Order: sequence, then structure tokens, then C-alpha cells
Amino acid sequence: MRITSLFLIAAMLISGALSVNGQAAAPAYDLVITNARIIDGTGNPWFRGSIAIKDGRIARVGWFDAVGAKQTIDAKNQIVAPGFIDVHAHSENVFEHPDAENFIRMGVTSFITGNCGGSHTDIGGFLGKYAETPLAINVATLIGHNDVRRTVIGLDDRAPTADEQRQMNEMVEKAMREGAVGLSTGLIYLPGTFAKTDEVVELAKAASHYGGTYASHIRDEGVGVFDAIKEAIDIGEQARMPVQISHFKISAKRLWGQSDKTLQLVTDARGRGKTVTVDQYAYPASSTSLDARMPSWAIAGGRDEGRKRLADPATRARAAADMKKSRAAAGFTDYSDAFVASYRTDPTFNGKNIKQITMEVRGKDDLDTQIEQIFEMYDKGGAQMVYQVMSEDDVKRIMAAPFTMFASDSGVRQFGEGVPHPRGYGNNARVLGRYVRELKVITLEDAIRKMTSLPANTFGLRDRGQIREGMAADIVIFDETKVGDKATFEKPHQYAEGFSAVIVNGGVVFDGTKMTGTRTGQPIFGNGYRRVLRSASGS
Repeated sequence: MRITSLFLIAAMLISGALSVNGQAAAPAYDLVITNARIIDGTGNPWFRGSIAIKDGRIARVGWFDAVGAKQTIDAKNQIVAPGFIDVHAHSENVFEHPDAENFIRMGVTSFITGNCGGSHTDIGGFLGKYAETPLAINVATLIGHNDVRRTVIGLDDRAPTADEQRQMNEMVEKAMREGAVGLSTGLIYLPGTFAKTDEVVELAKAASHYGGTYASHIRDEGVGVFDAIKEAIDIGEQARMPVQISHFKISAKRLWGQSDKTLQLVTDARGRGKTVTVDQYAYPASSTSLDARMPSWAIAGGRDEGRKRLADPATRARAAADMKKSRAAAGFTDYSDAFVASYRTDPTFNGKNIKQITMEVRGKDDLDTQIEQIFEMYDKGGAQMVYQVMSEDDVKRIMAAPFTMFASDSGVRQFGEGVPHPRGYGNNARVLGRYVRELKVITLEDAIRKMTSLPANTFGLRDRGQIREGMAADIVIFDETKVGDKATFEKPHQYAEGFSAVIVNGGVVFDGTKMTGTRTGQPIFGNGYRRVLRSASGS
């Protein structure tokens, strides 16, 4: 009798995958990754195991086989980590390029856009586009101060009236309720450069009320960098909210080597109990507009007003004098550091620096003539630039700080268009290849932490950034002996290498050789949106 019972139990176990009507039961998991060296995103050392995914979530982590899984990926002893979170992107155009291939192919499964004060002001409408256009990547957004100010005040160089401040505050609050993860500023750009600290504090308070983060492209990254960092920290302190300082750097040549002092400002703030973090791209060069090298007073009111102003010889001479003074203060003698990334008026300028262009166009290249060339390019629509203005030693020192994250400061790229900064194709891979494997500036586990759980914690992305049961199944698989960037300043349109698979919410969007066409990305909503949902449900 006992033997018969044992046989019966065994038979039931063998046939356990069958339902009562004889049909096979659903597989236990949608995908299982086996033979993995797992770096879980917390900074802990890697460990061996498998990862099971069900309904877009991590269902199991540990030692088990893949029996019953719909799909299996053998990691072949490679690194398996949480998908990377890029905390500083400029990808408001992502729905025009739904595969976001330059991001996906360097392991980025989520990015935060709306940085440097520039964003959509209709946050609900922007995130709602997923319903019409699915993406391969997850997107969160900040609400940008520059666009809020432009909507209410325009491009005028003045303080807001009380009513205008109220309107801007209401725009920020609405954006936070619709899902923004915080407020961003770009205090070197129009019209943010005209805003005084108290204006920004009031807007930050509106975002803070909904659990947002204050992310700032600070007022000066050159000779005034110390005061600019202090201002950002002060804004967060007054608004009682976390501060995230964007693309932390020193772009004044005469201050190269003083990143220990700028980092100490952040360390001191954290020592006072303030939540302050920074991000950086892993290159000694920045990228922004040509307009950013011109005095803000000269281009106030927009390009048409700037053109009129600069048509006056006396005003033009004053602007040129300010530019020469700024160059000298920063320790530069000319604009040979300024390379054109995209100039629509004459694409033959792309990839050349202002000094080279000036010689080609004008037959001489002294500083006064270079400035005249800049004025002409501004008059004809401006250009996107790459500026070789940073020190590699500062880049490495900033990278080693425990509160530093990595960010491309890039948009979604159209392959082959212009000569953009290579960070848009290689930033994360460059960290893993050059700075982890080759230079050993930081460990692999810490690099992953800075790309995953630290960004998730900073911006309140509560279900991402770790390999842990219940978390969203955003996962990357890569060979740490081969991962690296191929994009260069001369030839930036080259995808990263070394990635075997990129998984977004359980869907394999990149299989190691090509994009699969799977678009399982999701909009990521901030704390304010979640609060609205809880209130509506009565919970």
C-alpha cells in the first residue's frame, strides 16, 4: 500500500505540469537567465546564480535551473546587472526614435530627461505618448525651469511679478502631479540665467511639496564654480529637498586640479545632513550651444533681439570685450577648444574648431576675428558645440567620489547625423572599459552601483536599480573583459561593444547583435503622481 502511494505521488509530480483537462500548465517563468555572475546594484560583490522573470518583474534570484521557462538565456559566466539609469539626458525627442538605440546599446534601460531647465511643460501629455508610441526604454522627466519661465515671462531679463511667480509655481505643481520627478534648472541658459536665487527657491519648494529632486546645471562651471555649487546646495536647503548637481566639472583651465575643493563642498553639505549628489560624463569635454559662450545680456529676448543688439557696433564691441575677458579669466587664449558638432547653415564646419574655421573663412585666426566668426554663426542660427575644456585628472577624481553618478547628457541620436559628442554612444561603456578595467579608478561593483541603485534612490525610482525579487526586470548582460566605447570625437557614430543582451521590463530589446523590435519600455512617474493616485483611491 505504501509503495503504491509512493508511485502515485511520483506520477503526480511527473505529470504535475498537466492540468485537470490534460493541457499543459503555463510555464512558471517567462525568462530565466542562467550561469550568471550577478552584480545586484547595491555595491556588493558579484555572486553566481540565476534570475527568473515573470510578467516583467524579477520573480526569483538564486540557485535553480530553467525547467518550465518560456525562454532561457545562458549568461555564460558573464556579468548580469540591473539596467543602467542615465540621470541626465536631453531626449524630449525620444518618441521620434522609439528604439533609443544609442542608449540601449550601452546598457541604459531608463533615462531621466527634462534636464538643464529644458523640458516639455505638459508632463502628462509627454508621458502619455507611450499609449500611442511604445518605446524600448523607460523614461522619467523633470519639469524645466527655463521652459516654465519662458511660458510665463518670455525671454526678458527681469524678475517675475508676484502674479508671474504664482503662475510658475502652479505650473511646477501641476507637472509634479502629472509625474515629474523634480525640478531642473539651467542657470547659464536663456532665460534661466536671468533668474535670481529666490525665484528658483520658490519653484523648488513647489516641487519639494511633491517629493521631487532639484537637479541643476549650475550658474557657472568655470571661474565662478564654487559660488554656483553653494547656490545649488542653498536652494535645496531652503526648499528642503535633495539636490543633484548636473555634469559636475571644472571648465576653467586655471582651476584645473581643484576638483578636490568642489567635491569637499558636497561632502561638507552631506556632513550637515543634506542630500546632495552629482553626476558626470566620462570625458574631459563638454557639449552645449555656441550661444552659451556669448554674454547673456547680449542675446536676451531671443535670437531676433540678439541680432538687432549685435548689429550696433558699440554693443558688438562691448560683447566682444566681455567674451575676451571671460576667456582670459578661464585661462584660455582662443577658441581652439570649441569644436562644431552641428551647424546646419554650413555642415562642412562640423568637426572643426572655431580657430580652424576662422582661418578657412577669413584668412586669419586672431582672437578678435574668431569672435567675429562666432557672431556670424550666431546670426545664422547658432551651432551645437563640443568644448575641450576639462582635465582628465579632475574627471577621475570626481568619478571616485561615492556620491557621483554617470550621465550621458545626450539626446537620442540619429545615426550618422552631425558630429556630436561621443558620450551619447559610449558613456556607460567607457566607464566600464576605460575607468574600471583599464585605469581601475573604481571597482566594477561600485561602477554598477553608481549606474543603478544610486540613481534610483536619488530620483525615487522605487522599483528599479537592483537585482532583487519584485523589482522591475531591467537587466543588462555584458562581458567585463570586452565592454567598452568605440565612439570618438572624430567618429562619434559608433555603438558600444561587449553587451550580450539588454532587457527592459522583461522584454529582450537588444540581443547582442541587433535591436529586436521589442518595445517594452514604460513611463516612470514621480512621487507626486503616485500621491494623486493614492488620494484618488482613498488609500
